[in-house]
Amino acid sequence: MSDTPDDAQRSWRRGLLYGVAAYGSWGFMPVYIKAVRAVPILEVLSHRVFWAFLLLVALCWKQGELATIRAAVRTPRTLALLAGSTVAIAVNWLAYIWAVVHGHVLESSLGYFINPLVNVLFGVAILGERLDRPVRIAVGVAGAGVLWMAIRGGQVPWIALTLATSFGLYGLLRKLAPVGGLAGLTVETGLLSPLAGGFIGWSMGNGQAGFLAGDVKTDALLLLAGPITAVPLLFFAGAARRLPLSTLGFLQYLSPSLQFLLAVFAYREPLDPARLVAFAFIWMALAIFGIYTARHTRLPAGRIRA
Repeated sequence: MSDTPDDAQRSWRRGLLYGVAAYGSWGFMPVYIKAVRAVPILEVLSHRVFWAFLLLVALCWKQGELATIRAAVRTPRTLALLAGSTVAIAVNWLAYIWAVVHGHVLESSLGYFINPLVNVLFGVAILGERLDRPVRIAVGVAGAGVLWMAIRGGQVPWIALTLATSFGLYGLLRKLAPVGGLAGLTVETGLLSPLAGGFIGWSMGNGQAGFLAGDVKTDALLLLAGPITAVPLLFFAGAARRLPLSTLGFLQYLSPSLQFLLAVFAYREPLDPARLVAFAFIWMALAIFGIYTARHTRLPAGRIRA
């Protein structure tokens, strides 16, 4: 029995709520990382992986996904792809935590602004996809913005490029891996959790850990690293099932936009002319790309247009 228009509209509204919750959570992630900045960066990453893995295993058990996980790890190609995506997301998380702790929230937001265009380049270079002229123009304009920042700023914006490239590679590998979001993330955190748990244990044994060092607030924040990592991804999965790709594509700019506002107005990071011009190039490229995508994406039958 097909959904009625009212059912489709309720589904769309719920998907929109999930999408805003997911990207809004990621947009405010610097607030959490700033709160635990006294803890060594590798330890923060380790807690994020370890507690997220335990939570995800519980969710997989509840939703009957454990068989999917077993099938994935027993298939060499799938396991290899997930191992690659594990490395990519670990690099992304580590670079992001380092950037926020060291006061580079603005440049990290730039990385996630240009990430959709990096995805396009990966599609061309690896999947053999062809670009229409507006998309080529958008990529060229974004490249000009990055080049401008490198020349006028005196250095390559390596934080932005690392974040955009690692997350783009992660998306590509997950696209190729025949496994769902929840099961895939569980495998990824599972592959990392022995290293994460070992590092936490080693740090505590050597008296270098921030966890259980006498600060109850820090302990609570580190325990929250798992839900803070996993819950937005679950919101995202709910949004992806209910929203057209065009709507989801526009929502993804909520996260770097919030990070940009936090960097400028909350953390007072300098927005010098070179950076401002670079951001202007990126925003122009995204406008071209967004308009093209909106015009060429068909909504599924019965879907309510945003």
